[in-house]
Amino acid sequence: MEMLTRIVTQPLAVADGDEQTALDSVHASFVITRKILRRKGRDCIQFCKFTVVVLNQIVRSFTAKWQQLPLECAFGNAELCQAFRKELEAIQLDLRNYAKALADIAQVEDLTVGIRLASGRR
Repeated sequence: MEMLTRIVTQPLAVADGDEQTALDSVHASFVITRKILRRKGRDCIQFCKFTVVVLNQIVRSFTAKWQQLPLECAFGNAELCQAFRKELEAIQLDLRNYAKALADIAQVEDLTVGIRLASGRR
């Protein structure tokens, strides 16, 4: 549910939101996941295996790149803001697929269908 209500899966229209808030929301995925893993531990081995790979291989490279830039340089520059949003869009597709896979593992309804349709992607 956290993923489905955050910018990691939700489209970010050009005129909506701001890049720093979006970056902070993507980074919060680490904090939220760590809390789940601490609380559930051995009860969520499949979740752990899958999530650690996604966070380390998809999310970390995105957040590391954008967090290393001074805010006034990154998000005060229209071209960099546009590049950020384009890269965000790319990882959103991966993270929607990840959310779908989590739904499959949990054997619950895939709630990403509406998001994928609204964003024009499958």
